[in-house]
Amino acid sequence: MMNSTNTYPLHPKMTRTYAGIDSHRDSHTIVILNCFHEKLGEIKIGSAPSEFAKFIKQAKKYLQTGTTWAIGFEDVSAYGRSFVKYLVDRGFLVKHVDASKVATERGQVLHKTDQYDAECCARVLINQFDKLPNANPEDKYWILQNLVTRRNAITKINVMVKNSLHSAVAENYPHYKKFFSRLTTDSALAFYEAYPAPHHLDNMTVETLASFLHSASKGRLAQTKAQLILNYVKRDKVQQVEFQETRDFTVRSLVRQVKNNLAELSAIDDEIEKILQHFNYPLTSIKGIDTLTSAKLIAEIGDINRFKNAKALAKYSGVSPVTFSSGMTNLQMANARGNRKLNEIFYRIALTSVMPIGSKGALINPIFHEYYHKKISEGKLKNQALKCVQRRLVNIVYSVMKHNRPYINPDMGYVSADPVAA
Repeated sequence: MMNSTNTYPLHPKMTRTYAGIDSHRDSHTIVILNCFHEKLGEIKIGSAPSEFAKFIKQAKKYLQTGTTWAIGFEDVSAYGRSFVKYLVDRGFLVKHVDASKVATERGQVLHKTDQYDAECCARVLINQFDKLPNANPEDKYWILQNLVTRRNAITKINVMVKNSLHSAVAENYPHYKKFFSRLTTDSALAFYEAYPAPHHLDNMTVETLASFLHSASKGRLAQTKAQLILNYVKRDKVQQVEFQETRDFTVRSLVRQVKNNLAELSAIDDEIEKILQHFNYPLTSIKGIDTLTSAKLIAEIGDINRFKNAKALAKYSGVSPVTFSSGMTNLQMANARGNRKLNEIFYRIALTSVMPIGSKGALINPIFHEYYHKKISEGKLKNQALKCVQRRLVNIVYSVMKHNRPYINPDMGYVSADPVAA
């Protein structure tokens, strides 16, 4: 009897050894698994670049015969970025494992350690290898992301400061909303810094205040506005109170902080304009997307080549629905596991694109406005119709970034009923 040996090709998962990495400010914890989720080893190194070579040296003993490395990072833009760049520059295959996927893999376990997080990262890497985007540590994407993150943080802080300023000013000037169109105009901030409470206007003449407003507003405001303010001050009869000097200091402090924040935002916007020149992504050709929104999209998407098609980008951003089926029931529900920041950006673009703005009801994007109402007429709910607009936007954004060509907005006579057709 003859013995025959049949040789079968290895499954692709069997050709790799997998490492999941949990990064922190002071250390990186690495857990190594084989394709069967069996733990092969664990390594811990410092976060300084001088430590990175230790991983390569120590990891050699865990690399399975006939396999190559596949490495997953939950954090590719903060504490883990330097390590990612080090490995990519040396030819390692590195994937970005989204934090939400790691959290799902971790589940409801009672313990949470760096080692367990790294192991969960490695498990996701094994299970979803083909769906995970390659890590791209290019400096220009990282710098743009930092600028956008910094801008978002200052904007959030400024909203809180403005709310405090509204409250402080309202105490002293009950009709302050009649004074200026917005609280943060140059003329409004100059006025409240100079006159934080009505007692500073005692014996003030219309001519003197008009001269101040004329200078603060660069000639836009003068005697009419001065007369209006003094009339309301006289009518409201707000008196000085205990600790009035401290209250005045608070108003002036809030004004200074708002002015500083606005100056910082302006400086950041200038830097964003500069860094965007290094990207060939003409996203502002799409109606409803301005320079800042374009920067936010690029910062969250990164290198478009990470995604093989628009469908992959839609899934990454959480725009594609998730199907739940059982028996005769087949439901499609919103996907809450995508990139929430990117999902919110697409949502806001879609909302801006379909809704009329201003007293005259002007449309930012008539095409999407018509498409949105077409979906509603077909029986979809408003949020479902808006999701269709988001999905179509994903396709357009993907195409513009992939082919580096401006988007040509179609004539109003053409509106596709298929969100994938754009």
